[in-house]
Amino acid sequence: METPVLVLVALCILVFGVLSRRAESSILTPPIFFVAVGFFVAWLGGTHLEVPEQTIHSLAEITLVLVLFTDASRIRLASLRKFHALPVRLLLIGLPLTIGLGALVATGLFPEFTFWEAALLAAVLAPTDAALGQAVVSSPKVPIRIRQTLNVESGLNDGIALPLVLVFLSTCSSALPGLGGTEYWLRFAALQVTLGPLVGVLVGYFGAKIIITADRRGWMNETFQHLSSLGLALLAFAGAELVHGNGFIAAFVAGLALGNTMPESLRHGLYEFAEAEGQLLTLLVFLVFGATMVPELAHLGWQPWVYGLLSLTLVRLVPVALSLIGAGVRKETVLFIGWFGPRGIASILFGLLVVSTSQLAEEELIFSTVVATVLMSVIAHGITAFPGTEWYAGRLEGLEDEDMAEHRPMTGMHMS
Repeated sequence: METPVLVLVALCILVFGVLSRRAESSILTPPIFFVAVGFFVAWLGGTHLEVPEQTIHSLAEITLVLVLFTDASRIRLASLRKFHALPVRLLLIGLPLTIGLGALVATGLFPEFTFWEAALLAAVLAPTDAALGQAVVSSPKVPIRIRQTLNVESGLNDGIALPLVLVFLSTCSSALPGLGGTEYWLRFAALQVTLGPLVGVLVGYFGAKIIITADRRGWMNETFQHLSSLGLALLAFAGAELVHGNGFIAAFVAGLALGNTMPESLRHGLYEFAEAEGQLLTLLVFLVFGATMVPELAHLGWQPWVYGLLSLTLVRLVPVALSLIGAGVRKETVLFIGWFGPRGIASILFGLLVVSTSQLAEEELIFSTVVATVLMSVIAHGITAFPGTEWYAGRLEGLEDEDMAEHRPMTGMHMS
């Protein structure tokens, strides 16, 4: 990486770090800051922020691997069904409805898309990113159940959406001449979504057992307990790729297996280390996003912007409202959860995956639409996170009744 880029990265981290406490109660979020700095540097053009394409893809891959692994490792499978009715509704009802409605909207706005290309775009934009509205998921003014719901949803929906992205991508590619027929792409998709999880389970389960044994016998110090999480995530990814499975699915499943095998005493330090590393990589992706992807939107037509607006509103709000029917929550809660479903790092990385692994005729339009949607989300959800939290807390003020669905205790799952 070039020296000016390293200087820019270091200054961004230092400057925002100095202001980070004050920024928590403002409209300035880390993603907004890093995207804005990246775009401003590209606009100035004086420092020549040039990031090779291979570097972007490598950074995106490592970030996605660590994000998927860390998010999944926080999930307690035994308590998900019992204690998390709201996120289960959002994941099992809301997510499929979001992809379906998003595909229908894309079909209407982009006549050049096949249905499967429309479905691919919808699946890429389906995952949410709680980090874009950090004030929402960290504020004690928001009931713990609602914060956990948004956290659990964003932690799981990228791993659930990824196999659908791969299946839709394979279906689109099967229609292209010279790239193999339907049978080839069906076999490719099957290997991706079967061998990946298998490798993930093996790496996560046996990796956890090795760490537990080493810790009990006093062989492993705390530093390498933390580093082991990064090693296992990369091992799952690389191992799956070696046997023609999907490394990203493997990383997600490995995190799930590890998190449900290791005791809480070992998981805590692992989370803290992996979260810090993941946060750094995520902010680097947003910096590169602002510097290299956002400037390309200058000559974009109106359809991607309209689709992005609908994706963040109608395509999100309607499925959320339908999935929460009968859940007993107030209409303000439905609106709050529906709005705070930002599109962020997972959508960027899934979009890069589409561009790097396919030769679709409309892949550039798909990617540009993803970039436009994420840019609008970074801004809109960033500036509304703090005031939106204050509004919601005000609507619930004086209603601290344990019988209310919003205030029922949450136990059994830990996500920050």
